[in-house]
Amino acid sequence: MTTHPAILSRSTSPTIDQWVFRIAGTMVLVSLVLSQLHSVYWMGLTAFVGANLLQSSYTGFCPLAVLLRRLGVKPGAAFYPPGQSG
Repeated sequence: MTTHPAILSRSTSPTIDQWVFRIAGTMVLVSLVLSQLHSVYWMGLTAFVGANLLQSSYTGFCPLAVLLRRLGVKPGAAFYPPGQSG
C-alpha cells in the first residue's frame, strides 16, 4: 500500500489557509443556526463572510490571514506574503 505524497508532506500545525477555511466555515454554520433560532438578520454575517471570501479570491487580501500571520501562523499556498513562493 502506498501513501499519497500530499499526505506525507502534511505538517502537524495548521497553516493560515486551513485556519481561514475553518473559521469561515464555522462562522457560516453558526450564523445559519442563529438565523433559525433567533433572527433572520444573522444571515447578514453569512453574507459578510461570503463577500469577504469572494473579494479575497480576487485581491489576495484577507484580513484574517493578516491577523494570523501576525500571530505567527505559517502561511499555506494561498496566503504567502507578496514576493514569496512555496
